[in-house]
Amino acid sequence: MSDFTLYLQLGLKHIVDLDAFDHIVFIMALAAKYKPFEWKKIIVLVTAFTIGHSATLALATLNLISVNSSIIEFLIPVTILLTCIYNIISNPEPKASRNPFHFNYVLALGFGLVHGMGFSNYLKTLLGNEESILIPLFSFNIGIEIGQIFILALFFVILFIGEQLLRIKHRDWNIFISGAAAGISLILMKNTVFW
Repeated sequence: MSDFTLYLQLGLKHIVDLDAFDHIVFIMALAAKYKPFEWKKIIVLVTAFTIGHSATLALATLNLISVNSSIIEFLIPVTILLTCIYNIISNPEPKASRNPFHFNYVLALGFGLVHGMGFSNYLKTLLGNEESILIPLFSFNIGIEIGQIFILALFFVILFIGEQLLRIKHRDWNIFISGAAAGISLILMKNTVFW
């Protein structure tokens, strides 16, 4: 098995692993305000997030930046909570804009920087004494992106069923998912502060 395939599989497994549920919850919170036909917007949003965490993952893996892991473990659920609050208070039907760089893309990119620091210790352990980290880092991030798209596909299938068969209103869906994710984030924050 090539290094590319190995690290791609590790990135994918790291995302879909239920032990990494904080990341799954974040992706669901990020997608909650979008409707199934807006799948292109959410792919761009998740890619912005991936770019952010790829940047800090690379910098941390190369030991160019270092942040206390307990601070990062607290900040990750904070990003989930802030995303949920934004989902609930922002206009569910934003006006069309010619500017492709909406606030939520900047938000996703910024929050990706935090989440990348969370991945860094895991990846450093995996890399061990690799001579070059370029291919492993690239393929690990591709694996993460594929995992995120898989989670989104499942999420939107469930949303589509809910809207079409159960006649769930999208605003109710957004509030339910955002509220549940916010609750989980508060528990995670409590556990990191009082651990």
